[in-house]
Amino acid sequence: MNEYHHVYQCLKDLYPNGPLYVGFSGGLDSTVLLALAARFAREQGRELTALHVHHGLQAAADAWPAHCRQVAASLGVECRVLTVTVATGPRVSLEAAARHARYAALAAELPAGAALLTGHHLDDQAETLLLALKRGAGIAGLAAMPEHKPLGRGVQLRPLLHLSRAELERFAAEQGLNWVEDPSNADNRFDRNFLRNEILPRLLTQWPAFARTVSRSAALCAEQLELAQDLARQDLIGLVNSAGGLSVTDLRSFTLARRNNALRHWLSERGLHLSHSQLAVAWNELALAAEDATPVLEIKGVKLRRYQGHLYVTARESEPMALNTIKPGCWNELAVGRLQLQPVTAGADITMAPEQLHIAFGITGLRGQPVGRHGSRPLKKLWQEYGIPPWQRGRIPLLMHGERLVAALGLFICEEYAANPHQPGWKIEYSAEPEGTGSGE
Repeated sequence: MNEYHHVYQCLKDLYPNGPLYVGFSGGLDSTVLLALAARFAREQGRELTALHVHHGLQAAADAWPAHCRQVAASLGVECRVLTVTVATGPRVSLEAAARHARYAALAAELPAGAALLTGHHLDDQAETLLLALKRGAGIAGLAAMPEHKPLGRGVQLRPLLHLSRAELERFAAEQGLNWVEDPSNADNRFDRNFLRNEILPRLLTQWPAFARTVSRSAALCAEQLELAQDLARQDLIGLVNSAGGLSVTDLRSFTLARRNNALRHWLSERGLHLSHSQLAVAWNELALAAEDATPVLEIKGVKLRRYQGHLYVTARESEPMALNTIKPGCWNELAVGRLQLQPVTAGADITMAPEQLHIAFGITGLRGQPVGRHGSRPLKKLWQEYGIPPWQRGRIPLLMHGERLVAALGLFICEEYAANPHQPGWKIEYSAEPEGTGSGE
């Protein structure tokens, strides 16, 4: 059985261990996938669960949870129904909103180390690449759908990606499988439906191998994307400072293509994906601004800034959380990170007990003398010396004894409060929230 061979090989090669979940809509693709995965689970002694997401977007969908439970039960598989609310907003299509809600629910359901199997097939891959071409996407979009990728605490696998819809229909007929038809699939106002119903059938009639050749192009783009990402990671070594800023001076020495590749990768790591034109605007208005300027550019609700020759990404973040008391021996949440003071018999950072200390933010007029420095300096001068951008300064936790600075967490400890190397006391452990991971503005 050719169809089963594809599923077997995918799961054995990409995910040989761990629990398996199937995203089960009740349609043709996911029904075939569930039947094949159920056989694999039985033969290999693997745990398998079906997950049906109920959007409630149309009356017909109300009957689908019962259908999915019945089909799953006939295959000896448990089926869980996840109910979601689809929230749309300005410039957000119903398709995109439903997809976001669906994957958020599925990701939340996955335990650590689990794999979610989805029924995307060869024709879906061709549609995805055509949609990417319509958007003017680069190689990341033209790489279309990968066979596997991280999802939540686990991974997403697409075992049917090398099988056409016609092959799935033939298998379903041979096995006597029953599935539901989504009425919205006939609505050609949706881009993907238009391609599926009007364009792809004509392309396949003219060129029967079209979906396979398109899939091959997507695979080649995926290889090029991996190479571009590897190059960007190498190029970015040494270009990012301790505050997360990217050196403009170093980027200027790159060729245009290499600079854009590194810049695009750096931005994507911070959750910002820019079009070619947006990338050009960001470079021209920030990197090429006057040397003494501190320009700010807002794109997609996220602020791009330049400060002291470095680019930064900042998003709306939660307000810092001051603490009047610090609980010893456990993590204390500060909204900008977490602090823990652990008792140690040697190698302490400070000797003063936690009950004598508190956490504050944004205090003006303070002075500090970092360990190893001669004399104290105003905190404002120290921020400049450490290269801390102005918008980050109010988010750095200040460990205080009364009105005196003990430490700027993540940066320095003040000389007068520092423990001797072999002295017992308290070890400071601070884990900062990465810059640019806020919810956006």
